Amino acid sequence: MITTALSEPPPPPLTADQLLGGQGASPHSTLEWVPVIRDGLAITAVDAIKRSVGLTQAELATALAIPERTLARRKREGRLNSEESAKLVRLARVVERAEEVFETLEGALDWLKSPNTALAGVPPLSLMDTDVGAEGVLDTLGRIEHGVFA
Repeated sequence: MITTALSEPPPPPLTADQLLGGQGASPHSTLEWVPVIRDGLAITAVDAIKRSVGLTQAELATALAIPERTLARRKREGRLNSEESAKLVRLARVVERAEEVFETLEGALDWLKSPNTALAGVPPLSLMDTDVGAEGVLDTLGRIEHGVFA
């Protein structure tokens, strides 16, 4: 008798809120993020996303265009301001979307950190410092998901 093990489906993608260490609000829609961002994320979100995405403080600071000294100051203060929070949420939402498309966090992170011809040859992660760059990354993920060359 031959027994075949059924492969288990991959775990559901981490939500942006989970990537940020859970901020208590667990927003389920874009608009639900607005008050969270306006209030500012707890600094623990920085450490959580660094762990989740496997970035150093310097890499995260560069990706978000937030100086390391500012992040160190925020660590003492305990909270990010709304602009910094928006950048961190943007990154978490892009990572969440990439994981949905690539079906694993590892695949998503590999794609985010690798140069991409559809994005002018730069790693998608390097475009997270601007809204336009993040939109380009999300657009590219959508094309990959739908089988369009990206």
